[in-house]
Amino acid sequence: MKLIERVEAIMQEQAFEQETHPVVVSNGALDALVDYVGDQPIMTILLVVDEHTFTAAGKELDLKLKQKGLKPIVHCLLPNDLGDVIADEQTIVDLLIQVNTHVDCLVAVGSGTIHDVVRFVSAKIEKPFISCPTAPSVDGFNSKGAPIIVKGVKTTYQTLAPVALFADLSILAQAPIELIAAGFGDMIGKYTSLTDWQAGTLIADEPFNQEVYQLTKAALDSCVEHAEAIGNRELNGIEALMNALLISGTAMSIFGASHPASGAEHHLSHYWEMTYLEENKKQLFHGAKVARASLIITQFYKEIVRASLLEESTQERIELVELIDQLPDPAEISKLLRLAGWHQEQAPIDEELIQLSLLKAYHLRDRWTLLRYYHETLHWLPDL
Repeated sequence: MKLIERVEAIMQEQAFEQETHPVVVSNGALDALVDYVGDQPIMTILLVVDEHTFTAAGKELDLKLKQKGLKPIVHCLLPNDLGDVIADEQTIVDLLIQVNTHVDCLVAVGSGTIHDVVRFVSAKIEKPFISCPTAPSVDGFNSKGAPIIVKGVKTTYQTLAPVALFADLSILAQAPIELIAAGFGDMIGKYTSLTDWQAGTLIADEPFNQEVYQLTKAALDSCVEHAEAIGNRELNGIEALMNALLISGTAMSIFGASHPASGAEHHLSHYWEMTYLEENKKQLFHGAKVARASLIITQFYKEIVRASLLEESTQERIELVELIDQLPDPAEISKLLRLAGWHQEQAPIDEELIQLSLLKAYHLRDRWTLLRYYHETLHWLPDL
């Protein structure tokens, strides 16, 4: 059974209603978007872009919608002084000011940050939005979660999924290789997130869904199989990566939380992001940080946590060691990342921040991971 068919079968079994429909990943998806909008009771559309995504897809989409007789309005989100577009209070208010009562629908034209801003605003004004990814960079395009920076702290709000998604492969393949590699890095993070999810179930009886686990694992395996094609921007590799990212987003929606796709590796990434904001440093791509964090967490689990677990022989500890042993070696993960175009220079986190995040980042989510278990059960120390 194909991966997409498995998604549909699981959704039917669990009576899960897919809120994003249709989902189109193909060449010519931009034309499909225009046709879809033309068939809806929609006239005025707000295209939300930044300067890069306007060039990549927004300009062409604006023209095609006008040729269809529709009334698109283009709003460009502005970067901060460091050149970053941030999903924070200022950017959200900027977009809210642009939305008037005549707007029927919003279109998020871009990658993760633009989608987070649009989905948050869309939920607040109760207007639907359409997803138009311009790079296969994150797994949240079709999710409800909107990670927003509020007063310097990253908080995920449950908002709205897009009503439809159109990802044009010809556009995705032209994205900067750093963004493509970031998408692969976000998927590589599933090695440790799935391990942490299983560990949380064993440690604290946290909720678990075997079908969703298998779905996410299959999406990860598909990316690994296409790592070289992804790095070479081959269409079959880009299609596999985009579908895997969308399946990961769907898996989170089915489960109702981010456990399948976000463990200690994401906690480190979020900690680094908030530190960079505090220090007014230019942001790094989310998936690039997740890739680096996955290497660090895998090594930490295999070398430090595993040794601590073996100090006492209990059934729980034996099972946790078995989970760690199932993780690939960091060298294997590093090889896959390089094949897909990722290099450590894309996430140049200094050693002091890494050590600090290993000590403190698990506090960011009320969720059991092996990192939290190490600090609170195996090696408890008061916060420094």
